Order: sequence, then C-alpha cells, then structure tokens
Amino acid sequence: MAASSVFLAALLVALQLLHVAHGEIKTTPIASDSRPVILFEEFGFKPGGVAEVSVSGVSWSVPERSQLQAVDPGLMGFMLISNTLFFKITNESEYAEETGAAFCPLTSEYVMPLFRLKDVGPDGKGRGSVTIPAADQYTVLFSSCQDGVEVTMDVRTEMYNLVGGNGRDYLPVGLLPLPGIFAVASAVYFAFLAAWVFVCVRQRATAERIHAVMGALLLFKALKLACAAEDSCYVERTGTAHGWDVAFYVFGFFKGILLFTVIVLIGTGWSFLKPYLQERERNVLMIIIPLQVIENIASAMIGETGPAGRDWLAWNQIFLLVDVVCCCAVFFPIIWSIRNLREASKTDGKAARNLKKLTLFKQFYLVVVGYLYFTRIAVSAFAAVLSYRYQWVVNVSVEMASLAFYVFVFYNFQPVERNPYLYVADEEEEAAGGQLELEGTFEI
Repeated sequence: MAASSVFLAALLVALQLLHVAHGEIKTTPIASDSRPVILFEEFGFKPGGVAEVSVSGVSWSVPERSQLQAVDPGLMGFMLISNTLFFKITNESEYAEETGAAFCPLTSEYVMPLFRLKDVGPDGKGRGSVTIPAADQYTVLFSSCQDGVEVTMDVRTEMYNLVGGNGRDYLPVGLLPLPGIFAVASAVYFAFLAAWVFVCVRQRATAERIHAVMGALLLFKALKLACAAEDSCYVERTGTAHGWDVAFYVFGFFKGILLFTVIVLIGTGWSFLKPYLQERERNVLMIIIPLQVIENIASAMIGETGPAGRDWLAWNQIFLLVDVVCCCAVFFPIIWSIRNLREASKTDGKAARNLKKLTLFKQFYLVVVGYLYFTRIAVSAFAAVLSYRYQWVVNVSVEMASLAFYVFVFYNFQPVERNPYLYVADEEEEAAGGQLELEGTFEI
C-alpha cells in the first residue's frame, strides 16, 4: 500500500537520525489513531533477549466517510523488525506499489510477528512476546493494513536482555556503560565545583558576580549528571526510573538556562569589562531564557512520550529549531564585544589592554563556535553512522567536549589578581599599539 511505503520510508529516516532507544518499560495510550505504521520502541538485544508487548482496552472504528465496509482485525498487529532488514521491507513495499499489488508489512518474511488484533480476547486484552535469535537492534512496530481504521488501545512495551540466568537488563546493549559514565562525569564536575569555590574564596577580592553564576552552572551540571546516573541505573535493573527522570529534567532545565546565560554574560563582558548590560544585550537574554524553557519542555516531551506519540516528530523539530536559534543568538554579544574592543583600541590609548582582551574574546568566540558545532551537528552525524553496540561513545564524546569547553572558559575567566587580560603594565602599551595597527580586522 502507498501509505505503508511512505510511512516505512519516513520511519527508516527517523531511526537513522533520531535516538529512540531507551529501554524503559512504557505504557503508551493510542487514541483513535489511523496511522498505518506506529513506531514504539527501539532496543539493542543480545541473543536470547526478550521483547514483550501487551495491550488493553482495544477497540477500533471506521470514520463515516471511509469506503471500508468492514474491519479485519487480522490485518492489524504488532511486529518486531531488525534494523538491518528494514531496507528490505521498504523495498518490498516499493515493489508492491510499482506492480500494483497489495502489501502488508505484517506478512513480510523479514518481520518477527508478535500478535494481531484478531488474537485479542473479548475483554480487549492481548499479549505477545518474542525471543531474539541473533544480536541486533530491533524496533517494535504496530501496523494497520486497512486505510482509515482508527485504533484505540493502551500499549505496554517491555524489552530486556537476560543476565545470569534469570536476571533482566533493561538497558540496550549500546547503553550499558551509561550509569558508570554519568557517575564518573558527575564526580568530575563536583570536584570542578569544589576547586572553583576554593579559587573564588581565595581570590574573593577580585571575584565578580559572574563567578557566582558560573559556580551555579557547575552545580546544576553535576546534579544533572548525578540524576542521569541514577536514572540509567534504575532503568537497567528495574525498567523504570523511579522519579529520577523528573529530577534529571529539572536540573537539566536550570543547567541549560545557566549555560547560555553564562555564554551571553561573558560575551558581553559583564563584570569583566562593565558592571551593566546594554539594552540590546538584555534583549538577547530575554530571548534566550524563554526559548530555553520551550527547549526543555520539548526535551521532556521527546523523552517521555516516545516515538509512538503523534507529535513526537513535531517536538523533535521544535527542539532542534529552538536550539539552533539559541546557539545563533549567543554569538551576537561576543561579536559586539570584539567590535567594541577594536574601536576602543583606537581612541582610549590603552592598546595593550585592549589587544589582550580582544585576543581572549576572539578565542572565546572560536571555542563557543566549535563547542556548539560539535555537540549539535558533529555528534548527531557521528551517532547516525555508529553501531548500536557503541551508542555510549556519543555520550562520552559530548561530556568530554563539554568538560574541555568548561575548563577553557573557567580558566580564562577565573578571578585572579592582576588578571593578564584586564591588567597591563604601561611599558606594554607602545608595542601593543603597533600590533593593533598591523592586525587586520577580525571578520565574523
């Protein structure tokens, strides 16, 4: 069927570009849904792993304007597909469309059937399970091969690998190292925070308000990672996060706002170059903070609703759009500071001081560009081609890049006496003035 072909192709793209493997036990409500294909969960299995799907409250209806005379529940059901075979099913669908033949994914030789709605009991409940024969990443799908039929049901998905005979491991193969990775990263940031507090206390005479904001950023970053470690640990053992996901989103919300706020405040030179913000700089903050609220709401919706939700792809698009806007917005204050410093160097007679400030802000601009590009674009491209067994490498890459970014920013903007970027001896002015004259304009 044409609809099935389009949806299968769209889902294949979604599987390649979007990360949907969680491993949690989930109950997803489906209400009057007529989509021909619904993606529920994706999971990396070992041989002998188990995928279970159960439904309750199953019912279906045909819209008034539909040409369908009767509903055949045998043409609706759940199946498991190996991601390496997804393209073969898509080829089957496209071939059937070209030849004018009917195609139903449930009948493909490349799928592992769980159960069909004709097997649902009179009480509206049904259940099916499959034992995985070979290691791979698999996807649970619901397929309806009757156009226009609206299905209502509550779907519970449970996928796990067996460990030690009777033990269950609810994290996909590629995410098994995550609890340890997040725990180590959290410990590193707590140590980072302790060192930062020590430096600020020791140099309290030169500490500014921005340093307190930077310390808060470290705190919420460490707390977010600690919650991520507990979340993944509980999911691994029990299949549910036991509330740690809520704490993760809360701390992630404050961490996201503080990260962009710190970048903007440093980019404007607040506390370092001036004690106030100009109107246009305040406007940037007033744009970024609400956008960060929207971005964190979208992130929570993506993580909690799962790909089975009708609006899941829309929330992904909102998340990406808002993130791109925030990343672009933070560049403006840095660019303004660079231009202001260059103009000031020609008029205030402090060439050496302005040269060092200018050098620092150029470096800061380039580091921000590199950090945002790597964590937003390069990592996504890397994840799309990475084997499902090594999905944890993406998390390690992001955390290492983040740590390097934090170290650069905190080291260069730490409170110290006679800061080399803010204090310059008089004898350096003449040499620096000549260098500024020779240096070309820094183009953005």
